[in-house]
Amino acid sequence: PRVCVVGSGPAGFYTAQHILKHHGGAQVDIYEKLPVPFGLVRFGVAPDHPEVKNVINTFTQTAHSGRCAYYGNVTVGRDVTVPELRQAYHAVVLSYGAEDNRVLGIPGENLSGVYSARAFVGWYNGLPENRDLKPDLSCETALILGHGNVALDVARILLSPLQLLRKTDITDSSLAALACSKVKRVWLVGRRGPLQVAFTIKELREMINLPGARAVLDPADFTGLENAVKDAPRPRKRLTELMIKTALEKPREKPVEARAAASREWGLKFQRSPQEVLPTPDGKRARGVRMALTRLEGSGDSARAIPTGEVEELECGLVLSSIGSRSLPLDPAVPFDTRRGIIPNSSGRVEGVPGLYCSGWVKRGPTGVIITTMNDSFDTAQSVLEDLQGGVLDMSPSREGFRAVESILRSRGVRPVSFSDWEKIDAAEVARGKAAGKPREKIVDPAEMLRLIGH
Repeated sequence: PRVCVVGSGPAGFYTAQHILKHHGGAQVDIYEKLPVPFGLVRFGVAPDHPEVKNVINTFTQTAHSGRCAYYGNVTVGRDVTVPELRQAYHAVVLSYGAEDNRVLGIPGENLSGVYSARAFVGWYNGLPENRDLKPDLSCETALILGHGNVALDVARILLSPLQLLRKTDITDSSLAALACSKVKRVWLVGRRGPLQVAFTIKELREMINLPGARAVLDPADFTGLENAVKDAPRPRKRLTELMIKTALEKPREKPVEARAAASREWGLKFQRSPQEVLPTPDGKRARGVRMALTRLEGSGDSARAIPTGEVEELECGLVLSSIGSRSLPLDPAVPFDTRRGIIPNSSGRVEGVPGLYCSGWVKRGPTGVIITTMNDSFDTAQSVLEDLQGGVLDMSPSREGFRAVESILRSRGVRPVSFSDWEKIDAAEVARGKAAGKPREKIVDPAEMLRLIGH
């Protein structure tokens, strides 16, 4: 059987890995729109979290399998359509992730100084589409809307001492911009309360221990919470206890140098929902955010934030919205639920289209960490294997896989990038990084990547 996977992030690679491992004869081709593989492992994971990127070693092993091929620089839906892929392969799995942002839907969100956290992360991680972002870091106060791990990542990068970032694979240009940054205060704002934050304890602890920055948590936000979390699941309980401890800790009498060294600060604000980004007098830039104060109805994860009628304004020159990503429809031939932002499916089988599958964020929505995606992808791969073995799929020998796609691509002037091409780019990045004392210096321009491999 010839199987095609669209997208080379964790969902794509884990799907391929599982099929190759459990079917001794399957050939899996992975298509990716960028010349370089690995999706959010390369472009989403924070530069100061190198250990999370170790999964790249496993993905590389999969790509080196004699029954796996990688075709980068191919945009499915434009260079080749999903119906064309379905003609060429026995099974097609869509694992292309969530490449759009949820919008706030409030006045002023298009002002200068307002960015999506996704674009900001893409900028410091070298995602080609965000390489020219040039965020304005000339203000002292930044406001991040959202209480998830991405919000904490962004806050940490904004406040990290430069000597820590210099040793990471953060891009050269964003390092230069952060070196000139005036930001010294970051507020993370959420619509709900401390019991509903979506970040995890590891990320919170890292933020609390960030050198040169101090946490500003209001003890009033945490009164009575010890009792409320007594019976909560252990991760939620530990997370809340750490916030309470940080809020109530008396600033120890530190030596003057240590106090002076903590010239930066960050804090969590709860039960505030953004209503409007306020413009500067000339109407061009953000100068603050007006927020509705909320009260919670219900409890736990299902609590809802209801506006109380009171409002508050917070001054800030940089607004980063970290309220989640959204998947986009890839091809008119693929069913898509625009409200939920996913492809309707059951265990990864796309509803009403036999032989078409999905895995990862486009299957279940943009939530969870790499391990969540791994389990989810194995689940989809299992559906593919069951259908291959159960005679559900049309196994006609006329499906030639890449041979059929290659002639389509050639006729449209598209030249795919192979995995060994990627390894040349990889080697060049590592060499450039070594010269700068970093693990790698990412190439951010796809044209330069293609020149490097003689495309």
